[in-house]
Amino acid sequence: DKPQPIRTMPGVSQFPISSAREQAKEIWKHGVKSVLLFGLPTKKDPRGESGCDPNGPVPRAVAEMKSAVPELIVVTDVCVDEYTDHGHCGILTKNRQGEMVVDNDATLEVLARMSIVHATAGADVIAPSDMMDGRVGKIRGALDETGFDTTAILSYAVKYASSFYGPFREAADCAPQFGDRAGYQMDPGNAREALREAALDEAEGADMLMVKPALPYLDIVKSVREATNLPLGAYNVSGEYSMVHAAAAAGMI
Repeated sequence: DKPQPIRTMPGVSQFPISSAREQAKEIWKHGVKSVLLFGLPTKKDPRGESGCDPNGPVPRAVAEMKSAVPELIVVTDVCVDEYTDHGHCGILTKNRQGEMVVDNDATLEVLARMSIVHATAGADVIAPSDMMDGRVGKIRGALDETGFDTTAILSYAVKYASSFYGPFREAADCAPQFGDRAGYQMDPGNAREALREAALDEAEGADMLMVKPALPYLDIVKSVREATNLPLGAYNVSGEYSMVHAAAAAGMI
């Protein structure tokens, strides 16, 4: 019911849905033309079903912001990590060895449903950040079949496994409860994989691509830019933001 400061991100807070309209007006006044929304549900479960709830935090915030400032471009993050009780970006299953692993195809079904819910609420752009194989094509097909053929897709095409996500995971309460995300996020030592993934997402119907994190991967940003004519985003993530603030506060820069 009121803003909650995020300990590891100075100057940044979690905002209640009740402030969405005023936030939209405030940022528009200052020349910010677009936002990317993440949501914290009241409850989490193994499949992230609350992410598909039309009355969840993201759909409600989208509707409020678009109502207040129709010209504002509202982008929504599509991933189950914020909604699962285990913190992984996919639905889990056991493999033959009895280990818990991500079920890629089962996750695609949830991502497609979530995308439709966000588009129905008024989202202009759907931004899948899960790194499941085939998710851009699955989401594009689901949006087209439900009449949202003009809703754009911003793909987190190149998302590396990274410790730079730490502050965000605290903010979204989505740190993995076991293991890590290296099995589905990308290997920093494999630059060619970035070009393959970006090409696959473009072929599946992505309208925009993104590299994440940004500053440690400027070489990848350059390589992806040379390989595609799609709009390309560079995501300066929470850890990058917090490092700059910490260094400034310490008088180092």
